[in-house]
Amino acid sequence: MLKVAVDTGPLKSGDSIRGIGVYTRELLAALKLSGVDVSQTDLSKYDVVHLTRFNPFKVSVPFKKSLHTKFVLTIYDLIPLIYPEHYPTGITGWINWQINKYLIKKNVDAIITISETSKKDICRFMGVAPQKVYSIHLAPRSIFTPIKSHESLVAVQKEYSLPDSFALYVGDINYNKNIPLLVTACKLANTQLVICGQQAKNVENLNLDHPELVHLKGLDWSGVIRLGFVSDDDLVAIYNLASVYIQPSLYEGFGLPILEANAAGIPVVAAKTQALVEIAEGSALFADPRSAKDFAEKIETVMKDKKMREGLVKNGANNAAKYTWEKTAKETSTLYEKI
Repeated sequence: MLKVAVDTGPLKSGDSIRGIGVYTRELLAALKLSGVDVSQTDLSKYDVVHLTRFNPFKVSVPFKKSLHTKFVLTIYDLIPLIYPEHYPTGITGWINWQINKYLIKKNVDAIITISETSKKDICRFMGVAPQKVYSIHLAPRSIFTPIKSHESLVAVQKEYSLPDSFALYVGDINYNKNIPLLVTACKLANTQLVICGQQAKNVENLNLDHPELVHLKGLDWSGVIRLGFVSDDDLVAIYNLASVYIQPSLYEGFGLPILEANAAGIPVVAAKTQALVEIAEGSALFADPRSAKDFAEKIETVMKDKKMREGLVKNGANNAAKYTWEKTAKETSTLYEKI
């Protein structure tokens, strides 16, 4: 049996509550359940070392590896390279990017990414052969499910002072997330917006001169309920309480909250961008990410058209069922054996 070491660094940093932490935690658990011998100690003693963190502007690949060891690297997306004006490298970052490209070609035996969209970007920006890059999808956690207990939902609604009807967004507020359009679209649709995420909660304390956040300058947050970080249990309940989930991103490597909303039984309005269409076609209503008016119209449609809502919820449940961490682990362990 192969011995596999998985980098658990994302579980010990601020990434633990973000997508990278979810990926590392859920993949580890599913690999262990499937019988893969997973450890995280002396990397020289393992057949496969799976690196789960990648920043193009920080050296993310070891300079050396044992002759018998294979390196697998997960790259979620290359958003900083797609929007360079919002993610400037600096001289050090540019040098590290060149080092990363060299070390990937020299030491990495396979790259895992989370969508065909990201795979295309990796091949384009890194000059990596498509045969070296494997698209393995993420999945919603099993906690995301419709909640039947009316009492428990009412308790969460009261705790967070949530209205009876609202649109929900979960995530960060970086440039690619398209937050100004989200806020504007909800106001046009006369729909209360609720955001879960620490960045939005603390936006007044952030440096909005930073290229990643300058797009938020002058944004009118009035009327937006910003909850900050919430526990997993409360987050599931908030999904269930929402009337619609909105993912307005200009670009995503995957778009996991869409599947969480699908699994929780909430209709979705999402930006018509490559990765979001890839994972949610048929289970979301898509809108132009450059048009607040189009988003507002789609939000209003979902809020008012009962038949459409029911169709989106049904299709969403079927869509979410296609993605499981067991499947992700199986495809990952198959790759370990293959390389």
